[in-house]
Amino acid sequence: MKLWSPSDSRMEGSRMREFQKAASQKAGRTLASYEDLHSWSVKEPSAFWELIWNYTGIIHSQPYVSVVDDPEKMPGARWFTGARLNFAQNLLRFRDDRTAIVSAGERGVRARMTYRQLFEHTMSMADHFRRLGVKPGDRIAGFVPNIAETIVCMLAATSLGAIWSSSSPDFGKDAVLDRFGQIEPVVMVTADAYEFKGRVNDCLARAEELARDISSIKHIVVIPFVSENPVVSLSRDHSLYSEIVSRPGQETFEQLPFDHPVYIMYSSGTTGLPKCMVQGPGVLLNHLKELTLHTDLRREDVIFYFTTCGWMMWNWLVSSLAVGATLVLFDGNPFHPTPGVLFDLAQKEGITVFGTSAKYLSALEAAGVVPQKEFDLSRLRTILSTGSPLSRESYRYVYDQIKADVQLSSISGGTDLNGCFALGNPVLPVYEGELQSRGLGMAVEVWDDSGKSVKEQKGELVCIRAFPSMPLFFWNDPDGSRYHKAYFDHFPGIWRHGDFAMITEHNGMIIYGRSDATLNPGGVRIGTADLYRIVESFGEIEDSVVVGQEWQNDQRVILFVKMKQGSLTEDLKKQISQKIRDSVSPRHVPAYIFQVPDIPYTRNLKKVELAVKRVIQDEPVTNRDALVNPECLEFYKNIPELRSQS
Repeated sequence: MKLWSPSDSRMEGSRMREFQKAASQKAGRTLASYEDLHSWSVKEPSAFWELIWNYTGIIHSQPYVSVVDDPEKMPGARWFTGARLNFAQNLLRFRDDRTAIVSAGERGVRARMTYRQLFEHTMSMADHFRRLGVKPGDRIAGFVPNIAETIVCMLAATSLGAIWSSSSPDFGKDAVLDRFGQIEPVVMVTADAYEFKGRVNDCLARAEELARDISSIKHIVVIPFVSENPVVSLSRDHSLYSEIVSRPGQETFEQLPFDHPVYIMYSSGTTGLPKCMVQGPGVLLNHLKELTLHTDLRREDVIFYFTTCGWMMWNWLVSSLAVGATLVLFDGNPFHPTPGVLFDLAQKEGITVFGTSAKYLSALEAAGVVPQKEFDLSRLRTILSTGSPLSRESYRYVYDQIKADVQLSSISGGTDLNGCFALGNPVLPVYEGELQSRGLGMAVEVWDDSGKSVKEQKGELVCIRAFPSMPLFFWNDPDGSRYHKAYFDHFPGIWRHGDFAMITEHNGMIIYGRSDATLNPGGVRIGTADLYRIVESFGEIEDSVVVGQEWQNDQRVILFVKMKQGSLTEDLKKQISQKIRDSVSPRHVPAYIFQVPDIPYTRNLKKVELAVKRVIQDEPVTNRDALVNPECLEFYKNIPELRSQS
């Protein structure tokens, strides 16, 4: 069902249409449709990415010799060899008095920073890091809330060629140690505290513990967040952010090759130590493609994404600085002090692009919030959603209760590529339950088990050619074996992303969940998202998680539900089973349905089916601090019906 179509003026005035004309000229033929443009972009990667480089105005001190040496080589393709540039310099191309960043929290806006101030503070912080002896390739770790000062520290680090890696302060100490402990940072940035649900949470005690356990940390920068003049008593050498930026700094941008590391990102780490994925400036090139073309972002826009500094969407949002837009940051609980706090922020700041998670939208609907009645969202043009598949019900909720004339773009990719494989498109309609399009330059297909490309059929999401934002390497993986195993073992030389997906008749995409969590009773695969939309259509149910348990040389479906109130009755179990039988198949009717007090989520609001599956199969779940609520896994243990094979 089509829910929205762009107007002719919106399509023709979009940056996607502008780029399409430039691409037609470069291709030497008319690329009449988006499918024509996408096909050209993946068949002619050198020409496409060269055009993106020029269209987005990448600042560089030395030109590239070649765009890519071999796009068929995965991993190992080399991009823009010979070029020298600086990541931070590209984000700091604007230095005027337009607002660059608005920092907000549960108590409203706490600070505003202009592009001029952003540049000046960055240069001051870079001078400080330089005086500490920071050099290219050193790691600077941020144990930080989502505030403007965090962006300053990231830009200062990358201006020197240091590698930035961040984690949200709501991560448990062990989860942070499992990440930062692997990369051995020389400097750590933290805040005195952060706020969540009206409660002030100290950061300094945990920062002290981290510095004690990670001997490489020689210095700590403290950002005053809750108090303007915090009392800091750290045994490790430290300094205050406010004092550092009060001193003028000198403009310096270290010019580095295109394969010089910029970020280290982490996998969720719920089944082992997190993988440390090292990424270079290709991330920025890809972000700018996604922001300018797929999101139609412009200098006059105000863009928001509900994220923490431990999620890749923070990195994605920060790249908007290179477009000159105004970024709105929020740190805190999105339902405190009221469920509508983020839309109140959207109204007051005139947000035009509003990004969030699928979980937030479903929770908003469950809370009965009707934003279109409570807030002026006249400037809101686009809503973005990611983190997990967006249900059809959430699509309808957005158009019925938030805004009828809005582009709803469900986007999907990963931390590993720090970007998207499928995402929005300002020249295409929105269909219920579908991601609008595959990303330009991303040779994305869906393959069946035999490695055949299929359409309108579920299978593995793959990418068959290299792209610039692929990880450069994994940290502490000298022979590349961990990197290779993560993506290229299943289909040699082909990136297997780990999503169960389908390309639709409209050339959009549906994501059904992680392929390692798909249900496979009797050899018939189905994505978990198919069952969630059925189960959570019952008004009594607040949330659910479904897994496939290996059983008697087959697999059986086990469903866990969290009730809004009261108990799970036998009658409700029968209703759920019957609806699954009628809507999906008899094979996927759960063998058991259990009531649990909570459903496990990562701190990036991703449901953790694999952790539940491991628990009920008596397998270890490591790095539980990566979860918001690890204690809830105890309720999945020792359920008699699941313990023995009969």
